[in-house]
Amino acid sequence: MSGSNSRKYISISVPDKPDSMSPHIKSMDELRVIGFNLTAFSRTAQFLICVTGVFVFYLVYGYLQELIFSVEGFKPFGWYLTLVQFAFYSIFGLVELQLTQDKRRRIPWKTYLLVAFLTVGTMGLSNTSLGYLNYPTQVIFKCCKLIPVMIGGVFIQGKRYNIVDVSAAFCMSFGLIWFTLADSKVAPNFNATGILLISLALCADAAIGNVQEKAMKLHNGSNSEMVLYSYSIGFVYILTGLFCTRGLSPAFVFCSRHLMQTYGYAFMFSLTGYFGISFVLALIKLFGALIAVTVTTGRKAMTIGLSFLFFSKPFTFHYVWSGLLVLLGIFLNIYSKNMDRIKLPSLPDLWNRIQKRQMRSTSQTV
Repeated sequence: MSGSNSRKYISISVPDKPDSMSPHIKSMDELRVIGFNLTAFSRTAQFLICVTGVFVFYLVYGYLQELIFSVEGFKPFGWYLTLVQFAFYSIFGLVELQLTQDKRRRIPWKTYLLVAFLTVGTMGLSNTSLGYLNYPTQVIFKCCKLIPVMIGGVFIQGKRYNIVDVSAAFCMSFGLIWFTLADSKVAPNFNATGILLISLALCADAAIGNVQEKAMKLHNGSNSEMVLYSYSIGFVYILTGLFCTRGLSPAFVFCSRHLMQTYGYAFMFSLTGYFGISFVLALIKLFGALIAVTVTTGRKAMTIGLSFLFFSKPFTFHYVWSGLLVLLGIFLNIYSKNMDRIKLPSLPDLWNRIQKRQMRSTSQTV
């Protein structure tokens, strides 16, 4: 076209439907959990529903996980259980993705390869550690994700933490050491290999959250997309590893002889875990991370108590004191994260206020 006839046009089109939005963000006024719309309920009812969902599904999840490993002869097959769990999670993610309008993959493959690797490390090492540790010890370690997060922040990003964060890390560290020493004294089958496995799982768990959050925000990916691709790729990873190490055949033969105790429990174990995380995400969206962390921490404490109640294992009060020390570390971590948000005083300010009140009360008494 000639220069006199050439024109530039700016075209702006407004779609009738929000196709570009994530299928999980249909509306700010709508929130669905496993197919149910919670927006019709009051805030109190929403909170109670979410808390009930978290406790019910995750308590059953923990019970079934320990029940599977209580089957005689199953302990060497933790990786095979993770393979079956990844298969079920992939199916659940595929079903959920098919129920959404937008089925496109938004997050790049290279990101999913990394997420899948970290997910395999988190869940595979965690499941395998139960072949060497008591279930309460595993849960206590999983409560202490702050420790590898802080270490990674210092050495990788050069972060500096305040005295509350450092105190929280020290409380968790001493609580873990105390709990582990107690476990080594009273547990007849204690093995340091389990400590190494759950520690590595904790490091992978600390990294995966940041990678997932960054990928989903950057590419506007949905939860169902993340579940489907990360767990299906992870399934291939584990399948390849078991095939190369010749661990697939013995596990398959064992599980085929105990179908209900392995595949049946594994299905319910995976289903309750999938539903449980849905309620946790809903709790975060509705009431914030502080409430969600408080609820999940309470759930983990109850899980430990039920583990001692339903499964026979040696007990010592050192478990109680070390567990309380870990809970104190979790509380300090929550306190530190929310000091600026809800204008909480710092620990030095609190100490100064206590000293001033004591001085006032002393002067009044005199």
